[in-house]
Amino acid sequence: MSSVEIVRFAVRALLANRLRSLLTMLGIIIGIAAVILLTALGNGAAQYIQGQISGLGANSITVLARAPGGTAGAAAGASARPLTSGDATAIADPQGAPDVGYVAPVVQSSSTVAAGPNSETATVIGSTPQYFPGSNTVVAAGRAYDEADVADGRPVAVIGRTVADDLYGVGSTPLGRSLLVKGVPLQIIGVLQAKGQGGGFANPDSNVLAPITTVQSAFTGFGNLNQIVVGARASTTQNAAESEIYSILDRRHGITNPNNRDYQLISSAQLAQVLDQTLSTFSLLLAGIAGISLLVGGIGITNIMLVSVTERTREIGIRKALGAPPSAILGQFLVESTILSVLAGLIGVGIGVAGTLIPLPNGFRAVVVPAAVVVAVVVSIVIGVFFGGYPARRAARLRPIEALRRE
Repeated sequence: MSSVEIVRFAVRALLANRLRSLLTMLGIIIGIAAVILLTALGNGAAQYIQGQISGLGANSITVLARAPGGTAGAAAGASARPLTSGDATAIADPQGAPDVGYVAPVVQSSSTVAAGPNSETATVIGSTPQYFPGSNTVVAAGRAYDEADVADGRPVAVIGRTVADDLYGVGSTPLGRSLLVKGVPLQIIGVLQAKGQGGGFANPDSNVLAPITTVQSAFTGFGNLNQIVVGARASTTQNAAESEIYSILDRRHGITNPNNRDYQLISSAQLAQVLDQTLSTFSLLLAGIAGISLLVGGIGITNIMLVSVTERTREIGIRKALGAPPSAILGQFLVESTILSVLAGLIGVGIGVAGTLIPLPNGFRAVVVPAAVVVAVVVSIVIGVFFGGYPARRAARLRPIEALRRE
């Protein structure tokens, strides 16, 4: 029996039991679709988070106050020694920190900003011009405030894209206009380039940036800092810059035990390392879930093919009595299981790719991994051969006389 005849018999047998064939494919379809979707979501998550981390700025290091052994930032307890302008000045001293390129002290406050009848809640950030490169913040229209604006405490502001759209209209460029922050007018001198909402991060497009002296005199007072943004001179000196910051702040804060520091350093490199570790674990989890789905689908093929062999025992006996060799019987059932699994794999790939087109919130999107598509199709073929092998061998080993006796 030729290969063409074997394929023809296999296709005829599958078409004779369309519903059974569809149910057999269902497990593989779900498994392959899960592989495509989960890997696409994992890849999309990696790109999304990397984009958010890159928004922190290259070579940037953020210094946050925290309670010793506690949490960082605004949630720090009363036992935390606050960050001060003196700390920022000490870090900026090239004698003590030669590997530090720039320092931007930061104060911030959540405030209601308004323009005409429109208002919204925004984060007002006061800092120096170094904050822009330190936070990877780009001015799309107008200009950033400069050292003269800081020195004079000028009432100027650079606003995020969301603030501009909500207060002045989508796509507007309200340069020269004023907005009220807690009733204090600030003239808009720039509009920031949109960054997009970050999962787990505050929305940078809802920020209002102003000179630190302006924010301190009008809103926060000349007290403690919320954070200090520090930039290393180069990526190769970032570790050295961190060591210098630790040395300076430990001395100023009287820290003798590194495990009991009342401040914390967060760098883009540290976040990237945590991301790699997290995504590795996440990838293993996704692989396990997808593997279980495919295993279930493969077991389904084995069960259905065994049922098919049992139902067609008499047919197998007749074909053997007419001279069909065991290899022809083996080949037919292997071809049937392979056709089912490959067709299911292609349908699963189609469903999985289509699922990645569903829009997700906050600009997050699933990104198809081409290698995953290829692997999914190859795996579907392997499943057909592997899980269809046992039923096929069982059919090929049937003795004609016993098969013909079977009702």
